[in-house]
Amino acid sequence: MTIDNFVLHFVQKYFKDMNACKIQSIQMLWSGYGEIARYSIPNIGQTKIVKVVKPTQQGAHPRGWDGAVSHQRKVDSYLNELTFYKNYAEKTDSRCRVPSFIIGTSAPQNSEALLDISLNKNVNKISNDFLDGASHDISQYNGLSLLIMEDLDAAGFELRCTEAPLSIVKLGVRWLAHFHARFLTQTTDDLWQVGTYWHLATRQDEFVKMEKSELKSKAKKIDEQLNNARFQTLLHGDAKIANFCFSADTEDLAAVDFQYVGRGAGIKDMMYFLGSCLDSDELKQHADSLLDEYFSLLRKAIVENHVQVNFDELEAEWRYLYAFSWADFHRFLKGWATEHYKINDYMSIQTNFALAKCYDTSSSGSSGLRYVKPKLT
Repeated sequence: MTIDNFVLHFVQKYFKDMNACKIQSIQMLWSGYGEIARYSIPNIGQTKIVKVVKPTQQGAHPRGWDGAVSHQRKVDSYLNELTFYKNYAEKTDSRCRVPSFIIGTSAPQNSEALLDISLNKNVNKISNDFLDGASHDISQYNGLSLLIMEDLDAAGFELRCTEAPLSIVKLGVRWLAHFHARFLTQTTDDLWQVGTYWHLATRQDEFVKMEKSELKSKAKKIDEQLNNARFQTLLHGDAKIANFCFSADTEDLAAVDFQYVGRGAGIKDMMYFLGSCLDSDELKQHADSLLDEYFSLLRKAIVENHVQVNFDELEAEWRYLYAFSWADFHRFLKGWATEHYKINDYMSIQTNFALAKCYDTSSSGSSGLRYVKPKLT
């Protein structure tokens, strides 16, 4: 049975509808690792999104990063995403909306172990015969994983934004504030211990490719500053504008793509999101006010979620780490794609500020930290 036929059979059997079928290929996954598709389920009058990961060592990375380390990181990231949907998606709310999880399954890579089938306990109880049959069918596909989830388009989030006016950016800031507040004190040991896809430990190949520079020589110190943050939450990990789906009236949004969700200082998500929306001049003009808005929303969300935390110390630490977040991402880009368009004047100013501060002993803890805004000249 081909993988495509297995997926179709899986969907039909799960929804008990032999007329279920794929109606749209939405996009291929990065480096050719699979597909996201829309399936019609006639017997319930709905569509669902199916994300199929079909790992291959013969990747097609546009920048040539196709080695074994890169391959394993991608494979692990899809399993990380499956864990997020299984264990944490239901803990979000309407202010940090994500697709509802329905069912996920994975066949361990290069293993004789049985597959893991993860179910949303509130959706469609399935039989042992189905589980046994799926286990038998998928066992031949090393590393295959399959995730079925809510169709956000059908739920009213059909708009995608390639350009981001300030009103759209503020929606993303709101989502991040509520997401970070939601998971600030929750244990998430089964997800990445360090969120984001660019942190130093997972990007050693790119680090080796960097030319000698102060940024390279201080990269480890910058990484330590971020990883040792006293206040950590769950990061989206890839919170770019392309990973948000908006309502038609642009009053609401939901997020997708949780491969790199994991622990970290929330300011890392904010840095990355702002950099995906705004160019250098726009960042110089709006970043400070957007950071103020984020912390104002975060403070309120923490109170609403009854989280016990010293917010003043959290804010001081995360504001201090803002420049370090830019420097950390800058380090990744300098090894991954030296001429990347996101390497701009604003990023360089923040990086230089972090480089000047990364041996400051006062940054070892949040108490007493004082944020000093770098001069944007």
